[in-house]
Amino acid sequence: MGGAFGLCCLSILETMVRWLASSLAGAASLCWFALPTDALPAHHQTSAPIVKVKNGSYAGIYSAEYNQDFFLGMPYAQVAPRFTVSQPLNSSWEGVRNATAYPPHCVGYGGDEVGYPMSEDCLYLNVIRPAGISNTAGLPVAVWIHGGGLYMGGSADRRYNLSFIVQNSVEQGTPMIGVSLNYRLSAFGFLCGKEAMDAGVVNFGFKDQRLALRWIHENIAAFGGAPDKVTIWGESSGAESVSAQTLAYGGRDDGLFRGVIAESGYGGFIGRYAGGLNASDAMQNTYDTLVRNTSCAHTVGTPASLSCLRDLPLDEMHKALNSTAANPWPPVLDGDFISDYPSKQLSEGRFPKVPILIGCNSDEGSSFGVGYGPNGGGVNTDDEMRAAIASIVGPDVEKMTGKTVKQVVDELMFLYPNIQAVGDPSLDKWPVIQPGDDVAQSMGAQYRRTAALFGDFTMQYSRRRASLAFAKQGIPSWSYRFDVVLPSLPGYIGATHFQEVAFVFDNTRGEGYAQNPFANNTRVLTALAKTMSTAWVNFITGQDPNGRKGLGLPGGATWPPYNASAGGGVGQNLVWTDKGSYVEMDSWRAEGINYFIENSLAVFGM
Repeated sequence: MGGAFGLCCLSILETMVRWLASSLAGAASLCWFALPTDALPAHHQTSAPIVKVKNGSYAGIYSAEYNQDFFLGMPYAQVAPRFTVSQPLNSSWEGVRNATAYPPHCVGYGGDEVGYPMSEDCLYLNVIRPAGISNTAGLPVAVWIHGGGLYMGGSADRRYNLSFIVQNSVEQGTPMIGVSLNYRLSAFGFLCGKEAMDAGVVNFGFKDQRLALRWIHENIAAFGGAPDKVTIWGESSGAESVSAQTLAYGGRDDGLFRGVIAESGYGGFIGRYAGGLNASDAMQNTYDTLVRNTSCAHTVGTPASLSCLRDLPLDEMHKALNSTAANPWPPVLDGDFISDYPSKQLSEGRFPKVPILIGCNSDEGSSFGVGYGPNGGGVNTDDEMRAAIASIVGPDVEKMTGKTVKQVVDELMFLYPNIQAVGDPSLDKWPVIQPGDDVAQSMGAQYRRTAALFGDFTMQYSRRRASLAFAKQGIPSWSYRFDVVLPSLPGYIGATHFQEVAFVFDNTRGEGYAQNPFANNTRVLTALAKTMSTAWVNFITGQDPNGRKGLGLPGGATWPPYNASAGGGVGQNLVWTDKGSYVEMDSWRAEGINYFIENSLAVFGM
């Protein structure tokens, strides 16, 4: 099995899970901002809100339904020609420009793009604020960076409706401002290969995000926000983007944020090929495949290929990328934005010392642990499991560790046995999978085994590693595990990837979802969403998820900071569940997760 096979499957499976959660209705409109008119105190604003930023003035939209102001589709950069670094705005204007419509998504590939317009001219952001605040209000700011594998998604996605959480902040008496942004995706934002490296045209998506953060720092006061009270927040590759910003330029603190929230991912953003940042051969093959699938094929292996790709019509580029969409476009170690391995920076404390709220869902691997069997199917036998594990081991493992690939595979086979009671999801969520039953046929007889191993590899180990690293530096940090099985998804998937998003956004109406996550068991799930969203608001506004009033957890429990001296060398998680949230030691599957932590660089290139 080729080294890139398994990681390609990750992008396909993430697309499937996120698509199940997304709406096919698509195009964003202001109708999804509806809330009861008594949700906020009456405000009698009748005209469009206007703000003056560094370059000129914008007119937004006042929503009487939310009692909020929306400033949508504001550029934070000049239009960036293909494969060039984004540049700050360098001109001003007279008069007032409209900021009344969400921008198109950046060009991408996957279910999150369905129903939304796309464009290469896409570097825009949106600001949602409580209405009637002055430019001296100094409110805390949450900056949402969307996920989607770095190859799909956008700020117009209706599931990321910031109005609900901003509304919650007002209800809690701690109002805040929400910001969402676009960044370049796929090859447009994360080109790789020697030609791209030599020309310095790599990691552009992350650099776009950085430029957006600078725009926010310079301009958010005009909206009533405090530039020194910004929290960056993301899920999945959005969380990896958050980690990229904290590790950027060797961990340099540019004062662009005072806190971070990372849901399902941290510091593993280069794990899209076996070998991570060291997978130069796989990256080159991805680049060469793109060139060969275009009219630039005659330039393969030459610097001219990059210029040729730059000049291609978007339709031709789009078609070529669609034909190779399973190949991920990874961030690369460029000696600049990504100057070192995440594992080294975290262990050495080279990152801004800002509080962090971080977590994962219990059964992440049910999204990321399938597709490793023959022909992209499930894993049914030990031999297939061995091949699946071998697909994520870096090509330099023997040079780095003195171990053969077989030895590494043997070690992981032992740490992750084919015992359903210790796999994912747990037996209390789904009964034993029997040979030949529907789950075995669709997901593989060793589904629980692959879900445990690949869930730990893709999500869980990097979360625990980051929690330990922040705690080691004495930085306030809080860790969670989301353990709710939603009725809108098949039960055997468990508490899978992405499912906490609707809860923390307090999106109990299910805006943007094909099936409302709160359609059944509404009272319990709605109450949990309110509590989770409140914890996020508390962290954003006061840097402690418990807030001044507490969260009303069962037994009066509080969410404890992560303290590695609490016992067993690990801290504690708050487990979010619809059966009564509780605190646990962060020690489950310790041996397997520790193996990934200890070998993240030598074996996996991260």
